[in-house]
Amino acid sequence: MRVRPFLLGGALFLSMVAIGSAKTWDIAVQSATQAGTVTLPAGEYSVKLNNNQALFTASNSGKTYNVPVTIQKAARKYSQTSVETKKTGETNVIQHIDLGGTMDELQFGE
Repeated sequence: MRVRPFLLGGALFLSMVAIGSAKTWDIAVQSATQAGTVTLPAGEYSVKLNNNQALFTASNSGKTYNVPVTIQKAARKYSQTSVETKKTGETNVIQHIDLGGTMDELQFGE
């Protein structure tokens, strides 16, 4: 009888670890912004990293955008999530996203 509670506790712990690894970061773009070859409409997004892909999910509609990224490691953890863009003609283009609480910088190809 003692084995069952232990197994249930272990299963609960493993499910919590799996949920915890599905980390997301919130960003906002003020106008249509290009991320790689994808154009994100203005709005708020959650960003989830899956291998070398960034999955943007629009907060208002739930629409998703999958964008290939290159992950660079920084010397230390970023204290907050930040997005660096540059203006190319009339288009805002994401250069990189620093993921708060990690040492990961997402770089976007054009």
